[in-house]
Parts: sequence; structure tokens; C-alpha cells
Amino acid sequence: MIHQILKDKPTKLFLILAGFFITNALVAEFIGGKIFSLEKTLGFNPITFTLFGEQHLSFNLTAGVLLWPVVFIMTDIINEYYGMRGVRFLSYLTVALISFSFLAAYGAIHLVPADWWIGINADKGIPDTQKAYAQIFGQGMWIIFGSVIAFLIGQVLDVFIFHKIKMMTGEKMIWLRATGSTIVSQLIDSFVVIFIAFKLGQGWSYPKVLAITLVGYSYKLVVAILITPVIYLVHHWIERYLGHDIAATMKKTAVEDN
Repeated sequence: MIHQILKDKPTKLFLILAGFFITNALVAEFIGGKIFSLEKTLGFNPITFTLFGEQHLSFNLTAGVLLWPVVFIMTDIINEYYGMRGVRFLSYLTVALISFSFLAAYGAIHLVPADWWIGINADKGIPDTQKAYAQIFGQGMWIIFGSVIAFLIGQVLDVFIFHKIKMMTGEKMIWLRATGSTIVSQLIDSFVVIFIAFKLGQGWSYPKVLAITLVGYSYKLVVAILITPVIYLVHHWIERYLGHDIAATMKKTAVEDN
């Protein structure tokens, strides 16, 4: 049975794309607890500006933004060849796996640590390894909840907009449906996660929510545009792997299924 599955190119391709999709979304959630300075990372002093009355803003971003562009690419590619149902299936599965992973991390945090392990990294500047472990893996429930809900909403919007644009443009203008759907869906995604995690969770003001949302979204907007050539490269690789006839049939079926 497994030999038949692996010999079927569309099925094998779906497994590969699904693996990248789920892995990047899951890892992005876990590394998202770190906030980094984009300007300092690129080698120059932070830019400070005011937005909606919020002062001293700069491009301080969650480390998860490093991997979300891969999820954007996978979403559009899967939508292209497997349709909205394929993306939705993987999105629901990803949310379930992310939730399971955080439950597993929560359980691991609350295991009673070995006495010797607590201070094992004291010489490295970490006097309490248990607290460090809990801090890294124990993200707040509002952040987890907001991130999962935002991910689902963003994915649903992305596949819907992608489909509508493709219905109007056909096989042409891959950049428009891929970049266009990402630009719109990520604006909503960025707002929802900040609203749930920090407006509802910590009582932030609406101006602050909007300011932080636009700072993060501006980065996603630039990345969405910059990765457009990558989408064309992935399309080219898939067309060569599947062959023109199989690829054309899959894309036609994906539209019909939608």
C-alpha cells in the first residue's frame, strides 16, 4: 500500500507540502516568544516613530515572522493544486497539532524537576533552569488562543480571496492571486492576534493595538512582495515534477472543487 502511495506523484507532493506547511506553522508558534529588533539584526540603529499617538515605536518583531512567509507560500501552492478543501484540511489539522503541542509543553512544564537539573546551567548565567524552561515554552494562554484563532481566520480569508482572483484571471497573474490574498489575509490576521492577546488579554488601548498591528503588518507586506519570485520558482519545480498534463488536471480539479 505504501509503495502505491509514494509512487503517486500528486499524493507524494501533497505529503511534502503538508509537511512543510505544518512544520513551519508549529515551529513559528514556539519560537514566537522571542522579540527581536529588525533594525539591529540588519546592522543599523532602530528607527523610532509615532503612530496613533503611540511614541517610541520601532520594528521589534516576534521571531515567528521568520517562518510565516513559508506558510504563506505553502498556502497558495496547496490552494493552486489541491483547492480550498486541501488548505482547509491542513489548516484544521495544524491548529489541532499546535494545540496538542502546547498541551504537551504545559504538561512538561509542570513535571517536578530533578533537584540537580534546576541549577545545572548556573555557570552559564541561568540560575534556575526550570523557570527558564517555563518562560520559554509557557506562552500565555491569551497569546496562544489569539494566535490560533488569527491563523484560522487568516487561512480561510487567504484561500477565499485566492480563489476569487483566480476565477477572474485564470492561469495568468500568479503574483496577483498569491500576493494579493496574502496581503489582505495577513492584515486581518495581524489585527486579530494583537486584539485577542493584548486588548482582551491585557487591556491595551485601541490606538496601541492598531499601532502594533501596523508595525508588524508592514513587515509582512514587504515580505509578501519580496517572496513573489519564490512562488514562481516553486510553481516551476512542481510543473516539472508532475508533468504538464497532470499539473493542468490538478489545477482544473482544484477550481472545480472550490
